[in-house]
Amino acid sequence: MQKRLTSPRRTGSQRPAKARGSGVRDPERTSASILAAAVKEFTEKGYSGARIDSIAARSGANKRMIYHYFGDKEALYLAVLESGYVGIRSAEAGLRLTDLEPKAAIEALIDFTWQYFLAHPEFLSLLNTENLHRAKYLKRSARVFNLHSPLVAVISDILKRGVARGEFRTGADPVHVYISIASLGFFYLSNRWTLSTIFRRNLAEPAELKTRGEHIKEVILGYLRP
Repeated sequence: MQKRLTSPRRTGSQRPAKARGSGVRDPERTSASILAAAVKEFTEKGYSGARIDSIAARSGANKRMIYHYFGDKEALYLAVLESGYVGIRSAEAGLRLTDLEPKAAIEALIDFTWQYFLAHPEFLSLLNTENLHRAKYLKRSARVFNLHSPLVAVISDILKRGVARGEFRTGADPVHVYISIASLGFFYLSNRWTLSTIFRRNLAEPAELKTRGEHIKEVILGYLRP
């Protein structure tokens, strides 16, 4: 009589590798998901209104994972702030301003800053929130300080080269030049709704935004002119 063939019983060690790895966590992906959710939460609700429960729901991670990766609410908020500054400074570095002629470098920096603000309203919102707190949390970040030293050095180099070529005035402070570039765009965008209302003019339409970008260049280059 023939013996009936039966399939061998699977043991834990014989399970397919796919089944074993299906629950493996991806720390980088989880961390990025939490951070992205936190950016939205803090942007929409500010620091006081933001809730860890909401961030957990947005990210699909539980609260325990959020605390594991970032610590408490303050630490997560600071991580969000730092990621905002890292984003703009990293993209800025790609301009390679030191390789451009002085006037072209300033124009490139102005264009970049204006377009970055337009493309990243969440960054402006976070700055508004942190200014309401008088930079209480940002002061705790050594990383942010380190990010801005290279920017000041680059602008300083551009200004010196411009003076040497007779294109720029002497004595321009690189920090004030950058603050002027940023503020001429920041104030406009942060207040465009109230400004549009009081002047009865849609300052958010494409033509107005383009005109504003050109205006910023004219103002800054006009100041730098010898």
